[in-house]
Amino acid sequence: MRTVILLLISNTFMTFAWYGHLKFENVPLWKVILVSWGIAFFEYCFMVPANRFGAQEGFTGFQLKTIQEVITLTVFSLFAVFILKEPLRWNYLVSFLFILGAVYFMFKK
Repeated sequence: MRTVILLLISNTFMTFAWYGHLKFENVPLWKVILVSWGIAFFEYCFMVPANRFGAQEGFTGFQLKTIQEVITLTVFSLFAVFILKEPLRWNYLVSFLFILGAVYFMFKK
């Protein structure tokens, strides 16, 4: 559970670092790059321990990456809908269901 919580925090920082600048189109690119790097620092402060703890808890690298991608899609979906004000279309939901199917097979023994 500690791994998932740290990945959730990490991906929240990552989403703001990578996509938050889209709300500030009039700010010069070099400035948003510097701000994004600053935000990404905090992403790494949570991502690296999340993966270290996850490995210690018995997750494989493949499993950690799969967990991270599902969390990334979840966080990004909320960000896109509530911050970027983009619609969540039916085909996005279908594609996410396929990804969840991949998660099922990733953890199947």
